[in-house]
Amino acid sequence: MLTTSHITIVKSTIPLLESAGSKITEHFYQRMFSHNPELKHIFNMSHQSSGRQSVALFNAVAAYAQHIDNLPVLQAAVERIAQKHTSFNIQPDQYAIVGHHLIHTLKELAPDAFTTEVEEAWVAAYQQLANIFIQREAEIYQKNMASTGGWEGARRFRLLEKKQESEQVQSLVFAPIDQQPVASYRPGQYLGIRVQPSRSEYQEIRQYSLSDAPNGKTYRISVKREQGDIDGLVSNYLHDELQVNDEVELFTPAGDFFFEDRNKPVVLISAGVGLTPMMATLETLAKAHYTHGVTYLHACENQAQHSFDQRIKALSANLNLSAHTWYNHVSETDAPLSAGQRHTGLMQLAELGDALPVADADFYLCGPVGFMGFIKAQLLELGVADSRIHYEVFGPHSDL
Repeated sequence: MLTTSHITIVKSTIPLLESAGSKITEHFYQRMFSHNPELKHIFNMSHQSSGRQSVALFNAVAAYAQHIDNLPVLQAAVERIAQKHTSFNIQPDQYAIVGHHLIHTLKELAPDAFTTEVEEAWVAAYQQLANIFIQREAEIYQKNMASTGGWEGARRFRLLEKKQESEQVQSLVFAPIDQQPVASYRPGQYLGIRVQPSRSEYQEIRQYSLSDAPNGKTYRISVKREQGDIDGLVSNYLHDELQVNDEVELFTPAGDFFFEDRNKPVVLISAGVGLTPMMATLETLAKAHYTHGVTYLHACENQAQHSFDQRIKALSANLNLSAHTWYNHVSETDAPLSAGQRHTGLMQLAELGDALPVADADFYLCGPVGFMGFIKAQLLELGVADSRIHYEVFGPHSDL
C-alpha cells in the first residue's frame, strides 16, 4: 500500500530522474528485451530504434512521480494509454514483468541513491499505477466482450479489398473469418492489427485509424506508405505483400480521440494521412444527416497526395459541408484550383475570415505534431477555448 512516506520519497527522486533523462528508459528497454525477448512481439520495435518510445516512457514516469499525490491530473493520460494498451491486448501479468525491470533499472543506474527505503517506495508507487491500468483495461475488455460483435484478444480477419486512394495511401477492407458481426466504434478511433512482415523476425502490432462509418460487418483502414526501413516496416508490408484473401489478426477498436456530438458546428482539420479519422467522422455525420455546419480543412504536399478528394465532394450532398484544401506545392499538370476552396502554401486559418465558426464550434485536429501545434496556436490566437480543441498524435503520445 502506498503511504504518505512513500509519496514523499518518490517525489524526492524527481531530480534524480531528470538528471538521468531518457538513459533510464533506454536501459530499461535493453534490460527487459534481453531478459524477456517475447515482448518484442508486442512492443513497436520501430519506435525503439528511433528512440521515440524511450522518450515517451521517461516523460510518463517523470509525470507520475511529480503528480503521485494528485492522480486526477493524470486521468486523461491514463485513459489514452489504457486505450492503446487494449489494442495490444496487454495483460495483467505483463505489468509484473515491466515493474521488475523498471525497479532493477533504477537500482543499476543509481545504486547509491536507490536505497532500500527508496526501492520500497517505488515498488509501492509502481504497483499503484499498475493497478490503475489493470482495472481500467479490464473495464474496457469487459465492455468490448459485452458489445454486439465484440471480442477479446486477437480475431482473424480476411482482406476483402485494397484501393489506392492517392499516391501514398491505400485503403484496406477486412471482414471476420467467422462471418459474425463486428463491434461498432466511435469515428476517430483506431484498430490494432497484428501481422508478420517478411522483413521482420517478430510479429508486429500497429494501430491505424478507421476511415469509414461503422457498418457492423467490416472495417476499413487507410494506410500511408512510410519511407525508410524502420518507419515503413508494416505500412510497406500492407501495401506490397498483403493480398486480397490473406488473413490478419485484429483487436477491437480503441482510442480516446473521437467525435462527440455536442449539437453544434464542427471543424475537422488534418494534414497528410491524418485525414483518416476525419473521413470516418465525415462519413458518420453524412449517414446521420448532421444538421449543423461542418467545416473540413486539409493540408497535403500536393494534388497527387490528396486522398478521398472526390469522396469529400460527394459527401456534400448529405452535409452542410464547407471544405478547403491547402497544397504545399502546385505543379503545371495539376487541375486548376477552385476559387476560395483550394489554397497553396501552409494552412492559414485567418484566410477564412468569418467562414470559420470560431465562436462555438468544436475543433478536431489530426496530423504531424508540428502541424497540429501550428494550428492550435492559430486557434488560440483566434479566441478558440482550449477545451474546444481535440487532437490525436500518431505513435507514442506527446503534447502540443
